[in-house]
Order: sequence, then structure tokens, then C-alpha cells
Amino acid sequence: MSTGNDELFAVRWVDAGEGGPAVEVLDQTLLPEHRRTVVCHHVATLAEAIRSLRVRGAPALGVAGAYGVALGALVDGDGEGAAATLTAQRPTAVNLGWGCRRVLAAGPDAATMLEAARRLDAENAAACEAMGRHGAALLGDHARVLTHCNTGTLACSGIGSAFGVVRTAFEAGKLAHLWVDETRPLLQGARLTAYEASVLDIPHSLVVDAAAGALFAQGRVDAVLVGADRIAVNGDTANKLGTATLAVLAHHHDVAFYVVAPTSTIDPAAVEGAAIEIEHRDADEVRTAVGKAVLAPPATPVWNPAFDVTPAELITAIVTERGVVRPPFGAGLAAVLAG
Repeated sequence: MSTGNDELFAVRWVDAGEGGPAVEVLDQTLLPEHRRTVVCHHVATLAEAIRSLRVRGAPALGVAGAYGVALGALVDGDGEGAAATLTAQRPTAVNLGWGCRRVLAAGPDAATMLEAARRLDAENAAACEAMGRHGAALLGDHARVLTHCNTGTLACSGIGSAFGVVRTAFEAGKLAHLWVDETRPLLQGARLTAYEASVLDIPHSLVVDAAAGALFAQGRVDAVLVGADRIAVNGDTANKLGTATLAVLAHHHDVAFYVVAPTSTIDPAAVEGAAIEIEHRDADEVRTAVGKAVLAPPATPVWNPAFDVTPAELITAIVTERGVVRPPFGAGLAAVLAG
């Protein structure tokens, strides 16, 4: 496996080439063993890439949706159809629909939509840098951080949200160690976060999800940093399954629990976490190890929600590109949304 010189990216626009304009994604289902890109010349191909998690992570999905609408307008003359198709692929990550709607509203022509998508992409990268600075300022020196799932470049098309904080702290000499949750069932922590940490030479250790309690009990975690797929206006936060468990552990052990996410992840229509639709995925994701080794009898019933909701009262602070919001979250989140 090669890592050192590999280019990290999640999704990007290709102006021209064989087959014309396209949206290119790094196929994250193959990492870290193989590095392959998927060049999507049509919205249907991009929709499949989103549905199959070849591209994933809320901010990156926002960028993918934005470029996808521009692609639909350029190739098919149908930005609205592209927006509807793409938004339907992942119901929990609010950024996907947000990116689609923003570019669609920028119309009326394809060139204007593409310009809007490029602008959204650049703003996303700048937001990641800002979140990195705000979040790193919350950490003490020699911080030992636990993270869940993947929130780096592969999830954000920038330096990352929660992982961007880790990266910024590391570059500032404040990070002692990163604990990487494997994140069952699709192992985004093991396959993707450990990959990014290896590329950047960040000191880290991979742990099984069930080891988190032992780490807290031994006093080996100073802060938990997680991303978000959707944040309700009261601060309840939907993120990768297992996040709420870490929040409970952190609360019990008096460890800071920080959610790091751009303001585009805040959903003004979701008053509380109960209003957030939770995506449920195929049972074979649990019955097998990333589609390879068989872990359970084929007919074993499975409950496989992709996300859980962390109650606002378990969150120490929410870090956005516009600053740090502390509880009670309602007024603070409204303020950062207002800009």
C-alpha cells in the first residue's frame, strides 16, 4: 500500500477530457488497498457513486451535489432533475440537498451554475481552515484526541472538519496522539482516517470501537472530536452510528466532546433530533466485513442505521467556520446561521 505521495481529495470538477466535462471522485470503497478514481460524465453515475459511498462525508456530499447539478445542466440541460436525483441518494446528510439547491438557485444557465459550484467548493475549503483554527484553540498542549468515522479531506474536500482540527493542532505542535475509532460496519475510521493520518505523519493508533470505554477509564483521552451530518436548531446532532455512545462516555468521564461542522450542516427545519431522518442501509454491511469475509449466517436479521443522534446536553461545544457555539445552542446556532 502506497500512501506518502498520494493526492488526497474527495470530489472535483474536470473541465474537459475524453468524454467531456465530468465530476471526478476518489473511490473511497477501495481505500486503503487500492486508489482509483471514478469519472462521472453523467448524473446517474454520480448518483451511484453517492449511494454506494464512493464519495461520502457531509461537506464533500455538498460539493458533489453542487457539481452534479452543474453537470446535469451542462450535459442534459436539466439541473432540476439532477438536483432531485442526487438529493434522494442520502437522506440524512443535509449538505447534499443544500449544495444542490444553492447551485440550482444560482441559474438560469449552466455556466452560472458551474461558477456557483466552484464558489461553493472554495468556500467549503476556507470553512475547513477556519474550523481547524477555532477547534485547535480549544485543545490544551499535548492533547490526546479520540475521533470517530472520517472527517478529513476525504469527507470534506478541504482539510476536514473534526480531522481538520486534529491536523491544525498537529501542525501547531499541540497534538500528542490521535485515537482512531475503526467505525463499524464500514470501517471508515480504519480505512480512511488512519489512511489520512498516515499520509500526514500524524501520530495515531487504531482502536476497535469497543475499546473507547477502556481508553476513557484509563484517562487516555483529553477530548473527543466528531463531525456531523445534520445539526438540529437545538444542537441535537446526527452523525455516524456510535457517536452518541462516545458522547455518553465522554460525559461520564468529564471529557470535552466537540462537534465540528460547517454552518451548512445546521438544518433550520429540524427543531430537534427527533425530526432528523435516519438512513438505514443494507444488512450485508453488518453480516460481512466490508463485503469480504462473512461474519454471520446469511439469513441473520440485522438492524443497520447509518447514523445516531447525540443529544445537545452531551455536547460541550459546536465548532463552525464562524466560531464556537456553546450551550444552550439555540440562540448561538441561529446567530452563526445569520452570519
